[in-house]
Amino acid sequence: MTPIGVNTWVWVSPLTDADLARLAPRIAGWGFDVVELPVERPGDWDPHRAADVLAEHGLRASVVLVMPPGRELVASDAVAGTQDYLRHCVDVAAAVGSPVIAGPAYASVGRTWRMEAGEREKVYAELRENLLPVLHHAGERGVRLAVEPLNRYETSVLNTVEQALDALPAECGLALDTYHLNIEEKDPARAVRLAGERVAHVQVCGTDRGTPGQDRFDWPGFVLALGAAGYTGPLVIESFTAHNRAIAAAAAVWRPLAPSQDALARDGLAFLRTL
Repeated sequence: MTPIGVNTWVWVSPLTDADLARLAPRIAGWGFDVVELPVERPGDWDPHRAADVLAEHGLRASVVLVMPPGRELVASDAVAGTQDYLRHCVDVAAAVGSPVIAGPAYASVGRTWRMEAGEREKVYAELRENLLPVLHHAGERGVRLAVEPLNRYETSVLNTVEQALDALPAECGLALDTYHLNIEEKDPARAVRLAGERVAHVQVCGTDRGTPGQDRFDWPGFVLALGAAGYTGPLVIESFTAHNRAIAAAAAVWRPLAPSQDALARDGLAFLRTL
């Protein structure tokens, strides 16, 4: 059975040790297999304590990187610091047993600028060069980097699977998110098939960023495409709470997306199990 996970952003931001201790038994009790742990700032939560909490409740981990303003791998003087942060995320993933770190490891979310073809080629070349030390560090620790294309309103660097395949080193995986796929891909299932074995992590939510299944997304076709691509990792529900000002603004969540955050997680899990 496909593992199903949920990101702690459904409830809180930033994650703390106390939050995880409170959420883990509920998440396990509902029947999830995986908890996704965002590394917003190094030190927000202790990876060794997290590993113990998850083990106590029979849960596995996935780790997501976070790119706020000031974290950049292209067209910036902040590259070295961003590489240090990404290497830290790799170390966190190794500590909690996550096989991946996933996210938009190229530019801060919300940073957009118009690029002509020549500039885009230079940006992609710079991205490849600046990812290599992180990929080397990840490879030494048995962790795979999964880079996530975002929609046009959140980045102008990588919006589609085709762009990601063009821009990223061959050893770099892809993280696919149904919210972004629904906006940018003419056929999300075809995009999955194009990514093929490069698919390293998958996040899911409804097309309104709410509960998966309470929308018009072609979920059966999407899951069949993942199977054809050979993906065996988890489907992780990533949504956000409107009750946290910082994360609501970052994710443009201006209203509740479900009757409650618990309902979003439970109903999403129940739907995904039917697939």
